[in-house]
Amino acid sequence: MILNKISHAIMLSGMVLLSACSEKAPDSNVEAKKLSENKATTSQLINAQPQRLNIYTDFTLTSDLSHLSDNQKAMLVKLIDASKIMDDLFWQQAFGKNKAAFLAKISDEKVKKFADINYGPWDRLKGDTVFLSGYPEKALGAQFYPADITKEELNSADVADKTGLYSVIKRDEQGNLYSVPYSVEYAEELSTAANLLREASKLADDTEFANYLSMRADALQKDDFQASDFAWMDMKNNPIDIVIGPIETYEDQLFGYRAAYESYVLIKDLAWSERLAKFAAFLPQLQKDLPVADKYKQEVPGSDADLNAYDVVYYAGHSNAGSKTIAINLPNDEQVQLEKGTRRLQLKNAMRAKFDKILVPIAEQLIVPEQRKHITFNAFFANTMFHEVAHGLGIKNTLTGKGTVRQSLQEHASALEEGKADILGLYMVEQLLKKGEITQGTLEDYYTTFMAGIFRSVRFGASSAHGKANMIRFNFFAQEGAFSKNEQGLYSINMEKMSKAMAKLSELILTLQGDGDYEKVDQLIQNLGDIKPELAQDLEKLSKANIPVDVTFKQGVSELGLQ
Repeated sequence: MILNKISHAIMLSGMVLLSACSEKAPDSNVEAKKLSENKATTSQLINAQPQRLNIYTDFTLTSDLSHLSDNQKAMLVKLIDASKIMDDLFWQQAFGKNKAAFLAKISDEKVKKFADINYGPWDRLKGDTVFLSGYPEKALGAQFYPADITKEELNSADVADKTGLYSVIKRDEQGNLYSVPYSVEYAEELSTAANLLREASKLADDTEFANYLSMRADALQKDDFQASDFAWMDMKNNPIDIVIGPIETYEDQLFGYRAAYESYVLIKDLAWSERLAKFAAFLPQLQKDLPVADKYKQEVPGSDADLNAYDVVYYAGHSNAGSKTIAINLPNDEQVQLEKGTRRLQLKNAMRAKFDKILVPIAEQLIVPEQRKHITFNAFFANTMFHEVAHGLGIKNTLTGKGTVRQSLQEHASALEEGKADILGLYMVEQLLKKGEITQGTLEDYYTTFMAGIFRSVRFGASSAHGKANMIRFNFFAQEGAFSKNEQGLYSINMEKMSKAMAKLSELILTLQGDGDYEKVDQLIQNLGDIKPELAQDLEKLSKANIPVDVTFKQGVSELGLQ
């Protein structure tokens, strides 16, 4: 799913930082009590780093709604209201139930905004480090598990739905573990959200979209999303879309099992979508041509997938926490992927914001002058798009009888999957350029923009699956000589070595996934998943140049002119 979040969305730093976050989860009642006694100001920022409050730059989410009917505009309001509930549910999953008390006791508005962006007192773009005094380190399992649980305890326990996507694990009075379905744990909120979706379905002009909204409403209250995922795959023509529910598992860094609530409300860009429509048809052939042994590419990806461009007009929950996703690849359900493929949604307005405000300034600081001309929005858009397409390649079920790749690799599954999508996306660009199917730009454009994109993404820190993937790729490229650095500290891409490194890393990741080899993946992350001192100095250079790390959104019905 989720790209940056790039997604969504590309960077985790390694096991040292990851394992350092394994303290108990915060007690929400204790937190509220602490904050009721001491209002939070900038003086309570840990390490006295008020400059961290400036790492986000504002961007307003708007879109042209002139082609929408009155019913469709009214429906947008309903969808945004349902999304706000997903936002509240994610607060519960990430932090606890006392969001209002937490934020109300922060008197400094800049600190409060930073806490709101991060959904708690942990800096998501700095390895989930605590930025507000009085709070423990963020629990790897967030609020999905008891604060004192260990991996060994859950692995050995006899618990219903132990590895489930849609349940929380709790402890009874005798200390025994048990599970509670989301539909029970969050019944009141989900009932309200489901009713909003049903009301929106009655306003939909497109029958397929109306059907999807109705089925998604039922799914929220039943914890069974597969039927609505199939319905979403069959929905092709509606100018409005919504991705809503418990979807990605990145917030569960203990196991990678539990899904977090999120939502995107989207307006389709018809002109750009038409340009992208043809590429999904190439998936089966690209799968056959992957640079790995035949047994790792025997699965046939669904070709009933589509590529479309959208303006995103509302982010909520997991998708809005910390770094912002600029492309979506869903559903995650392996059966749906094998039968139908996936839909890839490119969030063009958010993507453009990151390119103009962040990527271009980074290139001016870190890329040699003679290669800066190769930094283009078309290349950035394509690299992001093919990252999402590449999620459909490779293998979903291990060859070693260990179940799905997600199950066998546990908390490392998301990191390796994001790494696969990154590197195979670039591989696809190279192959389609050679075939003449991509006609805009040169290979140098895509490689150079890809490299600049690594610097952009690695600044998101060490707390996401994308972060691990990003650091593995950067350190692997360095190891293979895919780039060099001159005396002025500027990077130059070696096109030939980049191509070879790309193929070599693709083979490694696909093999590890197919084998379901947890131990080797764990070793890979430990060896290549950290930020080396030299790169840390480069990132500090970007901070001193006041280049934002990411965007945060002004969004809602007023920004859309609907109120």
